[in-house]
Parts: sequence; C-alpha cells; structure tokens
Amino acid sequence: MDEDDAPVRVLVADAETGDRSAPRHGLTGEGMVVTACSGGAEALRLGSTGEFDVILLEVPLTGTSGHRVLELLRERGTSTPVLLLASADADLDRPAGSAGPDDSVVRPVSSAELAGRVRALVRGTGSSEQGDVLRVAGLEIDRAGRRVSWAGEPIALSPREYKLLLTLAGRPGTVLTAEELLREVWGGDRDATSDVVEVYIGYLRRKLDAVGAGELLRAVRGGGYRLGAG
Repeated sequence: MDEDDAPVRVLVADAETGDRSAPRHGLTGEGMVVTACSGGAEALRLGSTGEFDVILLEVPLTGTSGHRVLELLRERGTSTPVLLLASADADLDRPAGSAGPDDSVVRPVSSAELAGRVRALVRGTGSSEQGDVLRVAGLEIDRAGRRVSWAGEPIALSPREYKLLLTLAGRPGTVLTAEELLREVWGGDRDATSDVVEVYIGYLRRKLDAVGAGELLRAVRGGGYRLGAG
C-alpha cells in the first residue's frame, strides 16, 4: 500500500468508553484507524509519540481537559494537528495564553463531517497555509493562533463567531447565503436554522462596530451576507 493510500490514524480521547463513543465508532466506520483512550494522562502519553495523523480531544477528559492536554502537547513540541470536540460553544473558549487547536467542532456532528474535518487536517499537515494571516481590508485573522484584529486592535470572538468570520473572510466580496453559512459553520447541527445565522451575524457586526469596522460586514437584500467590497 502506498503511503498516500494508508488509512488515517486518529487518536481519539473522549470521556466515553467502548461502543458508546460516537466519535470512535463514526471514524472507524469512515475507514480510519482509531486508537482510543479516555484519560488526559494517556492522551498526553500517546499523543506525544508522533504516531498519529490527527489527535481528537474532547474538552472534558478524565482528570483534566482537552485544553490542558493540548497545551502540554505543544509544550512538548508535538506538532500533530489537534481537533477539539465540545458539547457547547462555551466549552471551546480556551484559557488565556493557551494554545489554540487546529480545528474545533461542537456536538452534534455527523460522522461524515467529523471525518471530513480530520481529513482536512491531514491534508494541511506541514503546509505553510496553516500559519497564514488572512487579511480583508484592515481586518487580520491569524489562523494559527486563532486571533482576530482590526487595524491592530484585538477582537475577542467566541468559537462560533470566529468560524463564521473565517468562512466569510475566506471568500471576500462574495455573497454567502444563510443556507451556505449554516452548512459550513454549523455543519451537522440539525437544530440550527437560518435564524441562528442572523443572530450570530448580529453578534459579529456589533463586535466589528466596536472597533470601527462595522461597514465591513453587510447583509445583501434577498441574498445573504458579504465581507468586504463586492
């Protein structure tokens, strides 16, 4: 088997065990080779070996948190991409000064989407794009550090607000419909509707307004939403 054809190797650290673990079951069903653990200490030990293509950490772990395990992995020099899995947006708010994950997702999430996120991280491994700063006018998004600023002034965003902004900034000047944003930002969340997109657009616009960048994000009548000129 060629290296490119080898199955993706994933370390899954979550609080559940055996067949009750949906991430383990789902990723295995998608053809990935999954090694499972539930405790933070074991996740740190296995994650430090460099034997995995991606590490999936649930935020609450036995004896610690996914945030803490990620921080210790980075302190040890482990560069394996890390995906954080949480039950609510607030759980993804990382402690001040700690490392941010390469990606994050909030339950509920389908097996297909979760596997897609993992494969995207594998494709991005070693790519200089991971550390790029995305710029739209005076807006800067540091994708590696998950930091956002306007004209040098930091903008504090929730994980969902950040993902929404990143999706819009990735296609500047393009009108994205609420349905497109639902699919890309909320993924497999079956309870999310176009109303929640409007609510989060409002949150995001208020934070942009606070730093003088409110005109950057616009609603297009009958169409959707656009970041930047178009």
